[in-house]
Amino acid sequence: MKRSIRLLFVLSVIIILLITAASCTASAQEIKVGVLLPLTGKLSRVGGIERDSFVMATEEINNADGIHGRKIELIIKDTASKPENARLALNKLITEDKIIVVGGGCSSPATYEAAALAHKKKIPFLINTASADKITEEGWKYVFRLNPPVSEYPKTLTAFLKNVARVRTTAILYEDSFFGRFALKKFLRVCKTSGFKIVMRRGYAANRVDFKPLLIRLVKKKPDFVYLVTHAADTAMIMQQAKELNFSPKLFVWHAPGLTTPESYRYAGEASAYLFSQGLWSPDLPYPGAGNYYDKFFEIFGSPPDYHGAQAYAAMNVIADALKRSKSLTPKDVRAALANTDMMTVFGPVKFISYGKKAQQNMLSTLLLQRLQGNFKVVWPKNIAKEKYVFPVPGWEERH
Repeated sequence: MKRSIRLLFVLSVIIILLITAASCTASAQEIKVGVLLPLTGKLSRVGGIERDSFVMATEEINNADGIHGRKIELIIKDTASKPENARLALNKLITEDKIIVVGGGCSSPATYEAAALAHKKKIPFLINTASADKITEEGWKYVFRLNPPVSEYPKTLTAFLKNVARVRTTAILYEDSFFGRFALKKFLRVCKTSGFKIVMRRGYAANRVDFKPLLIRLVKKKPDFVYLVTHAADTAMIMQQAKELNFSPKLFVWHAPGLTTPESYRYAGEASAYLFSQGLWSPDLPYPGAGNYYDKFFEIFGSPPDYHGAQAYAAMNVIADALKRSKSLTPKDVRAALANTDMMTVFGPVKFISYGKKAQQNMLSTLLLQRLQGNFKVVWPKNIAKEKYVFPVPGWEERH
């Protein structure tokens, strides 16, 4: 009998030790988070910046004790901006890698396809870049979006033009390319809804050097403001030649490629002082860590991040916050934690709400920037602008 009792005791100790070891192993297991990005194809540059930002944020989170002592394992899949690739990549992340949440999403068509699958498979998907309105208009319970939808991009600029500049007429110069025609189409809608009268609309062939004939026509039309859908080198030439002609409307507004990337700004030229432009993010914004993120990224990778990087970095921190607050590390509970997000990031405040047709959409203001002291500064909206806008814009003879 005593031998049986001793045997049972030994077996009990062994079982307890095995359970403890299994528990320790489980606690040490990494939490698998998937990311969908275009690492090849037409958006590979954007995908690279976002990948680096996701990795940088994950390393910081893991170095700061991770998720209650457990590390995050980031599993990044390439979509090449193709819908079918995005669907297949997400399916592998779910079935093979056993992720519990996914982030990323750049190309809207590819992201839409992945979002539909995430909803079907009940895997929370935090989108940080894809901007097509319909992505958060389908009522998909497991789909969230951090960045503004494309329909909201013009709101800040339009409010400034109507309420501060009080303009009525505009002229549009645009590069006759896919980039130019696409942006033109969207701005024509803005003009229609805002009541701006278009006094001239002219496209031009890429690589044009002499803009003076077009500008001379603009002088005769006397527009309140000129809207430029142009690349950086063209913008610099247009502004320089406008100066030579002493053509000075109330303001110039530049629709830069990619909504104001650092590369676009670098070549704007001295004649571009007081030029306005739209944007989504700047390291000058009064958000905790915005400047530090920019500086650290530049130090590590040798090039400045743009708003895409800030979106990705913020998204990873939002995911980590949800993982920390989740009742359990299951997709269902992580989804519930994401739905209750209310935090500040380098990209701005994040809180997922429903409005209009949108559901689980973060609401953020787009930005109006102005070239002041050689750099583009956030000047509108007032509540987040660090610099006061200059308007009316001084004439050429008044500038120093």
